[in-house]
Amino acid sequence: MCPNDLCVKLITKALAMNLGRAVGSNEELRLATEPSRELQPRKIVTLAFLDERIPASWLSKEIAHDICAETDASVVLVRLEPVNGPNLSEKPELFLNGEFHLPPELAKADAGFHSLLLGVGINPPTPPGVASLVDQLSRHFRYIIIQAQIQDPSAPWVSELFDRSNLAYVFLKRGSENVRQLERLTREVQTRRNTPMAQVKPIVCLAEGELIESFDALVHRAGGSVHFSVHGCPLAAMAETDHLAGGTHFRADLRRLARDICGRLVGLALSSGAAKGFAHVGVLQVLEENGLEVDVVAGASMGAYVGALWSYGYNGTELERLSRELERRWALWTLIDPAFPPRRGFLRGYAVKRRLMRSIGYARFGDLVRPLRVVGANLSTLERVVFSSGEVATAVHASSAVPGICVPVTSEGETYSDGGIVDPLPVDVLREMGVNRVIAVNVIPTPDRIRCAILAELERKSCSETSARKLLRKLLPFNRQMNYFARGNLLEILMRSLHGAQIRMAEASCEMADVVLRPEIYDDSWLDYRHPGKFIALGRQEAERHLDELKALMKRTETLHEPKPAQDAMATVA
Repeated sequence: MCPNDLCVKLITKALAMNLGRAVGSNEELRLATEPSRELQPRKIVTLAFLDERIPASWLSKEIAHDICAETDASVVLVRLEPVNGPNLSEKPELFLNGEFHLPPELAKADAGFHSLLLGVGINPPTPPGVASLVDQLSRHFRYIIIQAQIQDPSAPWVSELFDRSNLAYVFLKRGSENVRQLERLTREVQTRRNTPMAQVKPIVCLAEGELIESFDALVHRAGGSVHFSVHGCPLAAMAETDHLAGGTHFRADLRRLARDICGRLVGLALSSGAAKGFAHVGVLQVLEENGLEVDVVAGASMGAYVGALWSYGYNGTELERLSRELERRWALWTLIDPAFPPRRGFLRGYAVKRRLMRSIGYARFGDLVRPLRVVGANLSTLERVVFSSGEVATAVHASSAVPGICVPVTSEGETYSDGGIVDPLPVDVLREMGVNRVIAVNVIPTPDRIRCAILAELERKSCSETSARKLLRKLLPFNRQMNYFARGNLLEILMRSLHGAQIRMAEASCEMADVVLRPEIYDDSWLDYRHPGKFIALGRQEAERHLDELKALMKRTETLHEPKPAQDAMATVA
C-alpha cells in the first residue's frame, strides 16, 4: 500500500471514530454511511400531547421501544419537556433555545433507542432551533421521535415541528377542551406551513372501560378524524409509579402505533361467503395461538360479521362458542325474520343485527380494540362504501344484506346492500390504508372445487340411494318446488349467481395479498349454518398448513407491495 493511501485510510478512520463518539455509538455512523441504507429516507415523527393527564414521557418511551423491536434501524427519542410541567420527573440539562448543538454523548436505553431530554422554559424554542435539531439528528438516526407537550398551539416552533415531520400524532383525552386545542393546532399548522404538512393523526387515549361514544364526530367537526384509540391508557401519575400500568389491550395498541410509524402494519381481509365464513374463526384461532398480531381487519358480509366480533375483543375460543350456538335445534330459525310483503326482499335482516348486538351492543368503530373496515354497496350510485364510523352493528347489517333475499338497509339517507357485490375480499381497502403486510382469507370456492363437489355428490348418491328412495324422490317433488332454501329454487339461484360474480373479483384481490388462505371448501351451499364446526376445522387446517409462511410474513422487513399513504383515519372517518 502506498504512503498516500495509508494516510487517507488513517484520516478517514480517525474522523469516523470522532463522529462515533459524538453520538455515543458507531451504530449511527454505520447507518449514515452504509450505501444500502442510504436509500431509506429518515423518518421524523412528532408525538404531540394536548392533555397533561396523558403520561407523555412514559408513552413515548414505550413507542420507541416497540419501534426498536419492529426494526433494526437506529432510533432516537427527543423529549421536549416544559420545566414547569406537573409530570416532569427528570431535570433537563439542555434547553432548545436558538441553534441546537448535538451533545458529546446520548443516553441509550436498554430497549436499544437513544434518548435526549430538552427543557422548554420561559423562552420557548425557536423555529431555527427546531430546524437545526431535526437536521443534525437526521444525519445519524433512521427514526427521530420527538415528544412535545403542546401548551400553545399558536407558537411558531410548533408549526415548524409539524412542518418538519413526516408523521404527526396528536394525543388527546375525551373532552371539549382537547377538541378546541386540536382545532387550534390544525388551523395554526395549516396557516403557517411553507411545505406540505405532515398528516395530523389524532389518537384518543381512553381509560379502562371508557367508550369513545360520539367523540369521533366532535373530532371530525374540529377538522380531523380519529386515527385510532389507545384503550386502557393510565393517568400520568399512575404510569410514573406503576410500570405495569395499562389495560388489557393497552400494550397491543402501542405496538400497533409503532408498526404504523414503521410502515409495518399487518392487515387481515375476510371474504364474504355466508355460512362458509365460519372458516374465518378457525384462521383467527391459529393466529392467536401462535402470537401473530393483526393490526387492521377488513371484511365483507359474513367476513364483516366475524371481523366485528373479533375486533370488539372476542377471542377465537369465544367466537367458536358463539358459532356453535347455531347447532342447537331450531337455532337457525332465530335468524329468520320474514318481510311482509316481500317486495324488496324475503328477510328484513334485523334478526342477524340483533344477534350481533347481543355480543357487541351499540359499540362504535372507535370502541373496537383493533381497527375495522366494513364494506357495503351503495344501491343508488352502485359504488363501494367503506364503513369506519358510527355503530358497528348497523354497518355489518348493511354489509350482510344479500340482494334479492334481504331488504336493503337505509342509514343516514343512503341505501346499502351486501358488500360482497362490489368487493367480496377487501384486500385493496387495506392497501389504500397504507397496510404493508396483508393476509387474505378467501372462503368462496372456485368453479373447479364446485365441480368436484357435484361429481362427488352424484357418485355418492348413485352408490347409496336405494330403489325405494329413488321412487320417492320422483313421486314427491314437493321439496324442490316449495322449499325456498332447496337447490334449484329462487333463493338458491340468486345466491349462486352472486357467488359466480364474486369468484373472479375475489381471485383478483388475492393477487394483491401477501399470504392467501383458501380453506378447502368445495360445497357451494350457502345456508349450512347448522354445521359451523365443519368450517371452523377447515379454516384451522388451512392456517396451520401456511403457518410458516404467516410467521415469515410477520418477520419480513422488506416491502413487496409499495404502501400507499393512508387516505383516511385508521379507526374512524366520518
